[in-house]
Amino acid sequence: MEKEEKVFQKYQKLVGQIDQATRQLEEVHHSHMVCRKGCSACCMDYKIFPIEFYSILKNIREKEIRIAKDVAEGDCVFLVDHACTIYEWRPIICRTHGLPLLYTNDEGEWELSACELNFTEFDEEFHTDNTFPQDKYNSRLFMLNKELVALPGYSEHGEFDLLGIRELIERMSSF
Repeated sequence: MEKEEKVFQKYQKLVGQIDQATRQLEEVHHSHMVCRKGCSACCMDYKIFPIEFYSILKNIREKEIRIAKDVAEGDCVFLVDHACTIYEWRPIICRTHGLPLLYTNDEGEWELSACELNFTEFDEEFHTDNTFPQDKYNSRLFMLNKELVALPGYSEHGEFDLLGIRELIERMSSF
């Protein structure tokens, strides 16, 4: 249990670092950022690593969380009235959406992804100082996930397994 808690503490530290980096980028790009309650174009049933899945589950299991009814396939069940009901514990992908994301594509080349609602005109130059280094944080997330799935109780998952956010509902009562 001690090793498990240490892994989850490391994950929370990573989330804190990501939140700090995203706040800094939101300040840099504040004139473009329109993300707020009501902007839910990117809210989907993402697939996430077990480390994120179980961290969310641990935090919401004894809380009354509102869940959307009649949700279309692929949409997030935790989006109710255009607001995230698990916002405090949302996965990393949800924390970084809307920002300009810098990552390497399958060919090993740098690629930029930015929300078309936020950045309708690319009138500024994007570079490493004003984009989110997605690969850097995803690598750290992957290593923490690898650490978790090596522990008893989580070994049913492989290091490359992803779980749908929607599956949290099924697990809330049995975890």
